[in-house]
Amino acid sequence: MAIERYLTVTALTKYIKRKFDYDPHLRDVYIKGELSNVKRHSSGHMYFTLKDEKARISAVMFAKSNASLRFVPENGMKVILRGEVSVFEQSGNYQVYAKEMHPDGVGDLFVAFQQLKERLEKEGYFSSAHKKPLPPYPATIGVVTSPTGAAVRDIMTTLKRRYPMGRVLLYPALVQGQNAADSIVKSIRQANENEEIDVLIVGRGGGSIEELWAFNEEKTARAIYESRIPVISAVGHETDTTIADFVADIRAATPTAAAELAVPNYLEMKKTLDATISKIGTLLVHTIQQKQSALQRLEKSYAFRYPEKLYQQKAEQLDFLAERLLKEGLRFYQKKEDRLKRTVNVLKRFHPVQQVEQQVERLSRIDKQLNRNMRDVIRLKQQAFKGTISKLQVLSPLNIMERGYSIAFDENEQVIKSKDQVKAGDSINVIVKDGQLVCEVKDLKESEFNG
Repeated sequence: MAIERYLTVTALTKYIKRKFDYDPHLRDVYIKGELSNVKRHSSGHMYFTLKDEKARISAVMFAKSNASLRFVPENGMKVILRGEVSVFEQSGNYQVYAKEMHPDGVGDLFVAFQQLKERLEKEGYFSSAHKKPLPPYPATIGVVTSPTGAAVRDIMTTLKRRYPMGRVLLYPALVQGQNAADSIVKSIRQANENEEIDVLIVGRGGGSIEELWAFNEEKTARAIYESRIPVISAVGHETDTTIADFVADIRAATPTAAAELAVPNYLEMKKTLDATISKIGTLLVHTIQQKQSALQRLEKSYAFRYPEKLYQQKAEQLDFLAERLLKEGLRFYQKKEDRLKRTVNVLKRFHPVQQVEQQVERLSRIDKQLNRNMRDVIRLKQQAFKGTISKLQVLSPLNIMERGYSIAFDENEQVIKSKDQVKAGDSINVIVKDGQLVCEVKDLKESEFNG
């Protein structure tokens, strides 16, 4: 059997780990069970076992995820957690890598909450880029809540106390029960049809996750997200958190806090306004006093007391500057005139007509010399050419053939200089004086003229 078929332990473990990591069902799992063997490492990581009546699995929760826990996990505690399943390569064991953990008790609702939260977050519903700013001084405040609960009384009382000049419009809605989400969505959309509303408070009092569930439904989240009016979420107490809180433009810890965020404090506004008016009055008095002092200084100044002397000084200064300007003007004119005369003299010496005549004469001499040189060169070249022609005629193979000689070429058109270049039966071409002979080699013999 070939050795190549056997895997190393490392290779097998890596293969199994990849199978775990690529399985989408194992990358995001929700598990509930009982904690045991809980150990906290000095690094901040937590190692534990999650078990039920029939099985157990090792788990780890890293320090970054531990920081978000709102309780202290202990042995025997029943929890629900969210994470992924993978393989720890060093030991080859599969285990859960927990990202979130909560005490058990909320069951399926909590799982649904986490799943919807994760999906809406990926779709950008919680992005700060979508958040709308609250108006600083709203004229009309809309409120979506139950008309009979404690939340509406807290909101109305706070709005009236802090901002009595504001107009409040209540849009009644069911905030608990099977049809609560539809009722909340309807009221939010009705409020958005009223163009006078500047800010919208959506909420109710505290309760269990079941009682607050209408604010965790997707339809409620989408209605808040699509609202053109800035929305303040005011659901439950400070510890209660719903999907509506994440989607809203701003989240208030309580309904009372929502009213405080929606409007400014009238008394603080009045106090600030009074302080501003007082400050403006003080600054105005101070400015008037400064201007009066400046006016008095001007009235006592030399210019106001003796204006004619100031004029006389300026007139004298003007005469001085005028005289100086005249002198400088004459000096400047004289300088330019001298420069012009020098330029005219230079132009007379180097007048273009004279320069052209000189160049024409010089060109004529050059042309004559060039013609003489060309004739001499042509004569010399003709003589050299005739000498070359004579040498070529003497050395030309055609002249040699006139005396009865010929030139033989093989089939590759190479000159045959030796009998070793051909063999019997080869076809050769023999060039004579008046043509070409195609011959066949019959036999090869040694030359009789070889010494």
